[in-house]
Amino acid sequence: MIMFIDYLNIMVGVIILIIGVLIGVAFLTLLERKILGYIQIRKGPNKLGFMGFLQSFSDAIKLFSKEQMYLSYSNYFCFYFSPIVGFILSLLLWMMIPYYFNLVNFNLGLLFFFCCTSLGVYTIMAAGWSSNSNYSLLGGLRCAAQTISYEVSLSLILLSCILMVMDFNLLKFNYYQSLIWFLFLMMPLSFCWLSSSLAETNRTPFDFAEGESELVSGFNVEYSSGGFALIFLAEYTSIMFMSLLFSIIYLGGYNLSLIFYLKVVFISFFFIWVRGTLPRYRYDKLMYLSWKIYLPISLNFLLLFTGLKIIMI
Repeated sequence: MIMFIDYLNIMVGVIILIIGVLIGVAFLTLLERKILGYIQIRKGPNKLGFMGFLQSFSDAIKLFSKEQMYLSYSNYFCFYFSPIVGFILSLLLWMMIPYYFNLVNFNLGLLFFFCCTSLGVYTIMAAGWSSNSNYSLLGGLRCAAQTISYEVSLSLILLSCILMVMDFNLLKFNYYQSLIWFLFLMMPLSFCWLSSSLAETNRTPFDFAEGESELVSGFNVEYSSGGFALIFLAEYTSIMFMSLLFSIIYLGGYNLSLIFYLKVVFISFFFIWVRGTLPRYRYDKLMYLSWKIYLPISLNFLLLFTGLKIIMI
């Protein structure tokens, strides 16, 4: 009976977590539209509710109630299930956040992070390939190459942090940053991580999977209503998660203070700020950045921190 109550508590906690993440995504999209509006010297959404407060919920209802497109030549099963699987994977990532109560606390959280992000590539590839459109296929291929390239640099950058902490549990980052944040200790690596996470989440200036100017709308060009909404939700859930992960790894670790949440909001704001400021990068330069700049930098820093760890031991 006690075990059943524990499992029930975990299930209720997971449901509350998912609802919290979805509400966070709704307000993140509203924040983005407001900030982009002010960057472009206009108001942004301001009609629905107080100062456009309910705009995101209205958009979600509109998208899910629109008519679904049925493509004659699509691979039906892959086409309809890839957005759902992508969205579930982006929500699964939130399971690894080191909760203090009621939910699961992963000792191998960072390995779980890489497993989920690696699987995310397949959903975008399947979405691009299954719709049988040349534009979406090109978008899917670009996204696969880009995500795999930047996963290499992300994993090597993260290896340096793991070496310093000697644990995969995210709670340990709080203990090791009580005196100095890893942002200052690993200054170039933290910036490499930030720009790599922009590429990993397909955000401007690295949004080549959805390059509107050359690929109409990229891999999601044939999606409408619910399918498009799920792809959209998956992208913004990943952005929120990467902001949270950056705050945990480089900005002092996880704690339940207001300052921690302000740090997460600031990193999310940075994602939007970059979108409003920078033009799209060139695709070959994106690949050079990953393999010729970030890979050598992360490998050299990995050797440096390995040496430091050996000296300290």
